[in-house]
This record gives sequence, structure tokens and C-alpha cells, in this order.
Amino acid sequence: MDQTNDQEEALELLRQTGLRSPIWIKDPSRVTSKPVALSKQYVPFSALSFPKESREGFVHVNILFPALSSVSVCVRVQWDSEWNEVSTIFSYAAPVFTNEFQLRGQVDMQGRILLALIIHGKHLPYKASFPNDGAWHHICVTWQRSNSHWAIYVDGDKKDTGTGTDTSRDIYGNGILILGQDQDSFGGNFTEPFFGNITDLNVWNTSLETRHVLALNACSPMTQEILFSWNLDLLRCHPLVKEIQALLFCPAGHQQMELQGCRTLQGWTDQLPLLGRTDCSDLLPFICRNSRERYLKMKQMRESQGSLPTAFMSQLMKLSNKSQPVLGQQSSGLSSLTQASALLEVSAQALEDTHQQGLQPADMVSLIQLLSLAADIPSQPVDHVSNQSQDSVQELSQHFISVADGIISEDNALKWQAIKEVVNGPMDVVKSIDRMVTSLSPRLMTENDHLTFHSPNIKLEVQQQRLQEGSRGSSFCGPETQEHTSLDCISVPHEKIQDLHNNGFHRLTLVNTWYGSLRPLFNPEENITMVPTVTDGSQRYLGTVLGSSVISTTVLGDDQPVSTAVRFQLQHKVQNPTGTMYDPVCAFWDFDLIPEAGGWWNTKGCEVVSKQYGYTVCYCNHTTNFALLLQVYETQRTPENEKALQVLTFIGCGVSLCGLLFTFILFIAVGVPKSDRTTVHKNLIVALGIAELLLMCSDWASENEAACFLVTVLLHLFFMASFSWMLVEGLLLWSKVVSVNISEDHRMKLYYIIGWGLPVLIVGVTLAISADKYKADDHCWLNVKTDTIWAFVGPVIFVLAVNAVVLCRVVMVTVSSARRRAKMLSPSSASKMQTFDLTWAVTRPVLILLPILGLTWLCGVLVHLSVVVAYVFIALNSFQGLYVFLVYAVYNSEVRNAIKRIKEKRKALSFTNCSQPTSFLPSQRVPITSWGHSPPSPSSPETSETSGPTSSTSTSLVIKNESFRKESFVSFSLKPASGNQVVQLTGFKPSGC
Repeated sequence: MDQTNDQEEALELLRQTGLRSPIWIKDPSRVTSKPVALSKQYVPFSALSFPKESREGFVHVNILFPALSSVSVCVRVQWDSEWNEVSTIFSYAAPVFTNEFQLRGQVDMQGRILLALIIHGKHLPYKASFPNDGAWHHICVTWQRSNSHWAIYVDGDKKDTGTGTDTSRDIYGNGILILGQDQDSFGGNFTEPFFGNITDLNVWNTSLETRHVLALNACSPMTQEILFSWNLDLLRCHPLVKEIQALLFCPAGHQQMELQGCRTLQGWTDQLPLLGRTDCSDLLPFICRNSRERYLKMKQMRESQGSLPTAFMSQLMKLSNKSQPVLGQQSSGLSSLTQASALLEVSAQALEDTHQQGLQPADMVSLIQLLSLAADIPSQPVDHVSNQSQDSVQELSQHFISVADGIISEDNALKWQAIKEVVNGPMDVVKSIDRMVTSLSPRLMTENDHLTFHSPNIKLEVQQQRLQEGSRGSSFCGPETQEHTSLDCISVPHEKIQDLHNNGFHRLTLVNTWYGSLRPLFNPEENITMVPTVTDGSQRYLGTVLGSSVISTTVLGDDQPVSTAVRFQLQHKVQNPTGTMYDPVCAFWDFDLIPEAGGWWNTKGCEVVSKQYGYTVCYCNHTTNFALLLQVYETQRTPENEKALQVLTFIGCGVSLCGLLFTFILFIAVGVPKSDRTTVHKNLIVALGIAELLLMCSDWASENEAACFLVTVLLHLFFMASFSWMLVEGLLLWSKVVSVNISEDHRMKLYYIIGWGLPVLIVGVTLAISADKYKADDHCWLNVKTDTIWAFVGPVIFVLAVNAVVLCRVVMVTVSSARRRAKMLSPSSASKMQTFDLTWAVTRPVLILLPILGLTWLCGVLVHLSVVVAYVFIALNSFQGLYVFLVYAVYNSEVRNAIKRIKEKRKALSFTNCSQPTSFLPSQRVPITSWGHSPPSPSSPETSETSGPTSSTSTSLVIKNESFRKESFVSFSLKPASGNQVVQLTGFKPSGC
């Protein structure tokens, strides 16, 4: 009304309508308050408990009161539901008169608490009341001398009022205010104890108005002219009275009650508006401003309905002639639940009859307005509910759900775009359902603890239970379908329900709703603007879509809305097209996020608990309407790339597996002497071979969830074992070169514990801690988007670091030892080469395999980042078996010596099969012989373990027989021995050679 155009238009409208009473207008100076979540509307208070164990409990307010010409006292009371006698909530006594100001209560035959005031000794009647339900109630009493007016308010409502008290004097000062007891004498002689809990006592030296009491009931502060504000430090309590904590419903931040009143237009003077303020709770008319687009759209729909009614509207008029005016002129409102039920019934029948023709946009608008009006009809008090009226309420609810289902049906998904100027979308229907069920739930549940209402796309369930110790949790699931084994479900955890009981609630009502085809936006294909949760190099964010049904829970504690944490599971309704992937996000519809648009999706307070095949489990710390949003990503890997990677993985793993298998067979077939190093080599080959075999099968296993999970666990175990045996390789090297204190038997036991026991421990602990986040969503390997991947990467980094330290230390020790020996002997190039050969032989297996395995699995962890990294990983993985074969077989002196011994044995056998023995005895024709001493040949670490101790010198006899070919020699090694020995030498001459 600050603009001239607004004033002129408002004056013209008031003249046309004939309104002369004050009307509400917008206050530009008032700051728009942000709504507060329900969970934040419960505030903890320190309260005092008056137990029934004794009648002596009281609390003395340590304040000196002046004489009062007016007074207001407000207090919150939780009455003991088992106490039925007269009780005094507070009493004020003066030295000259004891019953100055007192509030009393008693239980009537209907189980209500009746309240009465005593002022100047005059006992006023018991009229004001509140139910004896064990809940907290806010009570205010006011009195003023000037007009002898008094009032009693309960929970913000004026329950009793009157005049006629003594106006000749004020309330005496210097008195004593006692909580929980009557004072038959000044400050003592207590006779009428109160049993229950009391908190939030406040006293003013003024008579509060209704708007003040409403604000105080919502926990808004009122500090003007206050004499006493609730403070436990200013109270002296009897030892029996104990301090407790209470959780009270305080919607002050949500309702923003204005203590100074709300702005109104009182009239006009000289064509100028006369403004004023009125109690915000008064019922007054107001003027709304619509956009031109909405006005023209509404006008167009009204004209079209009047000239050419739709099939639905025609059928509706046929069923009931009274329906058309109401659906066309909703501003007149609905007067009763009976009228609303009749209109909803014929509307549901008309929807069924015209199902083939379908609804038109104008029909949808009319029905949405009907649902909104029906949801706002005040419910009849529970005390007046009969069996017949309860049945009618159930019928109304069923018709309400049927009409709502017809509006949000998938058949109408594309029609919302035509009425976006008029309504806020399908969530307007959801809001009406929430309001309707919340309003009618006390009447619905008077004789039932469980009710369910069905329609094709909506399932609504109302549950009620008495809260007590050990109250069970509650769950609700959508309808079963043949296509999905997992249902859409939502539940309130047991511990949250127990918290409500501990906070003083006695009755719990749960309203659960499932919407199968709800699409909150006008365009069902419209992208939901949200920040993507994942933006790595392998994916390009395309947008976010609604990917599930909508499910909701409303929690009512003692018929008051409360907010608590919930857990829900929703199926994915969108299938992954080729080249894209989805990442689920847990979200809820926030009506207050964008009010002009009817709300928007929000994710605050919600998190993903687990992502499974086809469904996702979420946890949110509040109650509302929930759904899954699927963030769509375009993957860089094309179908051709995926196919190529699968084929190359299979071939590469096969090549690697062949190399490992051939190496293992070679170790057994050639008879490599048994040793620590050989045993470690075999275990490493077995672990790596099984891991490669599992990797080959991982693509096939990904089609089955259980099989894929098992393959993931085994891959983690055996690749972890491969690195563990690489660690054992380093430790064995350390024990051979640096420290030789551990015996061989104890050493191998330790190696087996590290090689197999450590991987089992790591995998077991990982599964116990994060089984639900263990596996990746789209392949059989650890989840790289969570901390689970560190159960593999962490140990791998540790093994690489330890073996690097071992290598450095072994090289240092070996070089130092070789230098000392070289100094003792004559330095030569041969000794230097011997030092190099020895160092290389010692460190070669670990030095070659360690970076190969490390680099391979560095790419393995990063394979999701790029298709190039995936190809590099496959190439490196393919050569692992070949590297093992080269290092452990081809360049292993133990294997080479074993093969050499086999060749020599075969050669000897061939000589035996084709030769006759020739005796070498003393004769005239003695073959040429030569004796000589040769130095010991250096042996590698591989042969030093099995060759045993050797003498520093040896004697060899070489015999050349003339009958043999020139190149034929026979060599014998002789050990020196004491005493004379006769040696007979036998040579073999190849026959036919």
C-alpha cells in the first residue's frame, strides 16, 4: 500500500466488494523470516519434578514482589495423569492475606484438568480445562484492577474469562510465591500438593493480551514489565523436588508471532489509507495480487468450462448438479467434512467413469483446489466422534486419495506444463494429502491402531502406538510388484522412537505415503539443477533426473508434528542407456526452498548408506517427502572400448597365467632343491596365478551381485597375498645378508603368517568395517570412491617402502663385505666383477619384480580415471607372468643348475647304454694323464645353499685316451685323503662313435 497504484486499485476493489471492515495488508518493515525445520522446534528446558512419594514438595520463588494493580503469570505444566485430587499449581500469599492470588486444578469425570483462579480470596468457577494426557501444557492467567477483568489461557487459547473481582485494592506486596502447594498460612501449612512437572514460570506486572499469550505459547520472549523470569538460581526447592530436562515444542521461529500486532488497513481519509495494527490472530479478509499470466489463464479456463465443459466436468454435473458451482468458485469454501466428502465421492466416481477420455488441464486445476479446501476443513474434536462419523472420515480419506491419484497419474504427466501459471505442480497435491491426514489422524485412529488406503499410484498408511519402554521401531513399504524383488520402504529406527518416549511423548502416530508415479516438476524430462557429486576425468556430468518413487513419513507425537531421523530404501526406476552411468543422491522435497515455485529438491541432512544393484539405501535426519535423484554421467569408454578391454584383459591374464603356470611346473619338474627361497617363490607364484585367474572371470561374475562380491573379496585376498609374499622375499633377503639370528624353522612359520595370514586379516577387517561400501557399483573390484580402496593401496605402499629399504641395506652390506674381502686379497678386475655379480644375484628377484608389481597396481587403482590408463594396466598385467618366468626360471641359477644336472645325467645314461667298459690298469700303453690343482669357483647364492661345504683345494685327474677322439676327455675330482689308496678308473668307449 506504499505505492499510489496499489492504493487506487485497493480502494476500487473494496468499493466493488463492499468490504468496510479492516483488512490485512503487507508490512514492508517486517523482515521475512526463514522457516525452521521441525527438528529444531523442540527446545530443551530445565524443569522441576514434584514426585508422589511425599506431599511435602514445594518450591519458593526468592523474589520480593511489589503491590500489583495488574498481574500475569504463565507456566508450563505436565500433570501426573494418575493424580485425581485437587492440586495447587502456584499460590501467592501476603503477610496480611494468604489467598491473594492462586491457581488450582482438579480432574473431572471426563478425565480433563479443570482450572480455577482465587483472587483476593474469591474462588472463581472451574471452567478452563485441558486434557489429562500427560503432555506439557502452557497456562497463562491475567488480572487487572482497573476493570476487574481476569482470563485463563491454555496453549494459547482463551479458555475462560470474566469480571467481578474486588477492584478496591491492588494485590498486596511483600508476599511469597510458592510453586506446587497451597498456603493456608503465610509461607507454610501446605495442604494441596501438586504432582507432576513445572517449568518456564514467568510473572509480569501487566495484563497480557491474546497476541502476547500466543507468542509466549510459541516460546517467543516477552521481557517488557517482567517481574520474574524462569531461573533455577532464584528458586529454593524442597529436597524431594528434583531438576529434570524437558523437550518442549517451541515453534516461535517457525510462526514468528508478532507481539506488536499485524498491519491492517482501517479505512480511508481524503483518499489516503488509514493504517493500524490488530491482533495477528484475528480473522480478517485480505487482498492478494496475482500475476497477469495467472489471471488470464484462470479466466481462459473458466470461460472454456462455461462454454464447452470437458468430459469429466460433464459427468460430474450429471452425477451431482451441486458440484459445478463449488468446483468453479472455490473461494466460497467448504463448510463441513460432510460436504467435502460428498464432493470428493462424486469427483472420484466421475474420474472412474471418464478414465478413457482423461482429465483436461482445467479439470486438474479444479480438483487441486477442491483437495486444498477439503484439507483445510477443521476436524471435529475427538470427544464428539461417533462410529458413524469415524466411518465417514475413513470414506472421505479414501475418496481424497482416489482423486489425488487421478491427478498425479502418469497419464497427466505432460499436462502440467499447460497450468504452470496457476499451480505449483504435482507437489501441491502431496501437500494437501499431508495436511488432510495430519488433521484427520486423531479421528481416524480413535478405534484403530492401523489403517491403510490404496489406489493404483498411492499407498497411505496410518499407524499409532502407545510409547513405553522397549517400544519397537516402525517400517512401511510400498506395494509389492512382480518386477522388483526389493520394495520401496521407509522406517523410523527403534532408538529414535525410544528418544520420543524419553522426551515425554505418550502416543505416536506415523503417517506414511508412497507415490508410484509422482513427477514433481512440470516437465517430467526436465533436468534438475544440482551440483554433481562426482566430477572425475572418466565422466562428463549431463544432468540429474528423478529416478525413483516418492516416499514420505510424518511423525505425530501426541498429535503434534515432530521430526526424527528415518532410513529408507528406494528402487531405481531409470535404466542405464549405453554410454551413460548414474550416481544416486538421497534428496527430499523442500517446500520452503523456492516458495514461489512450490519448493525444490534439497539434500541437506541426507546421505547414501549403500548403493546396490537396482536400489539405494539412504539415511536422513528429518521427516518429509523423499526420493532418489540420479545424476547422469556420460562415460568416456565407448562400447567398442569396453569390448576391447574385456578381450584384452582375458588374453593378457591368460598369457600371464601361462607364464606363472610354466614357472611353477618347471620348479617341480626339474627338481630344484628345497630351500626357503624356493618355497617363497612357489607361494608367490600360486597367489599371483589365482589372482590372474579370478581377474579373467571378473567380467562374467559382474552379472550376478553375490558372485561379483565374492570375486571382489577373493581378488582383494590373493593380490594382497602376492604383495605379502613380495614382502617375504625382502625379509628373506634381509635374513640372508643383514641379520641371520632367526632359525630356519621359526623363520618359515613367520613367513607363512605374513604371506597368508596378513592378507586374510586385512580382508576380514575391511569387510567387518565397511561391507556395504566394499565393492564398486559397476565392476568386481574395491570401491575407489570410498576409503575402502585404502585397504589395498595402504598395504601395497607399505610393502614397496619396506622392500625399498631392504634393497638399499642389502646392497650396502654386500658391497661393503666384498670390498673388505677384496682388500684382503689382491685387488683385480676379476674381484670387482665378482662383487658386482654377487650383488646383482642377491637383489635381482626383488629389484625387478617390485617395481613391476607396484607400477601395475598403481595403474590398477587409477584405471577408472582414463581409458588410456586401463590399456596400460592390461599391458603391464599381461607381462607379470612373463617377468616372473624370466626372473625365477630363465635367470635363476638354481633352475639352470638343476637343468644342467638333468642333461649330464641323461648324457651319462646314454654312455652307459652304448659303451663297453675299458679298464685302466698299469700297462705299457698308459694314457696320457695330467694332475692339477684348481682354485674354487665362486658360487651364486642360489647354489651356495645346497652345495654344502667344500675344501679350499681340490685335485682333478684328466685322462686322455688315444682310442677316443681328440676332444674326448674324462675328468675326475679327487679329495685328498690320508693314507695310501688304490683307485681303479674305468672309462667308456662309445661303440660306433
